[in-house]
Amino acid sequence: MAAPVYPAWVIRWVSGQWRQKKRPPVLRPTRPLVLANKVANRREQAGEATCITEMSVMMACWKQNDFNDTACAEEIRIFYDCVAKAEKERKNQNEDILSSRGDLTSSKVNKLLRRFPQITRYV
Repeated sequence: MAAPVYPAWVIRWVSGQWRQKKRPPVLRPTRPLVLANKVANRREQAGEATCITEMSVMMACWKQNDFNDTACAEEIRIFYDCVAKAEKERKNQNEDILSSRGDLTSSKVNKLLRRFPQITRYV
């Protein structure tokens, strides 16, 4: 009595050949899988402009008075006060390690990575 003849797909299914074709390819990393000791510097998000109103009032005063500082002393003082206040707020905001979104800036990440470098080999 002859052995039964099975279709080709049954033979592949029983032998496990169908699994070999669906396996993901083997990926070999080109570099070691460790963090680098620094990250690329990226531009911070542009903040909104401050003291625009004060600056436009000061420049309008200059234009009316032929760029005479003595005639526009009050507007200049108001503008400089606004700039000092905005700079103080910006410095206070930069003192926080985390920004409002919880992300670190690239300079702060580099500072942390310098403090805690990656170990790439064992002693």
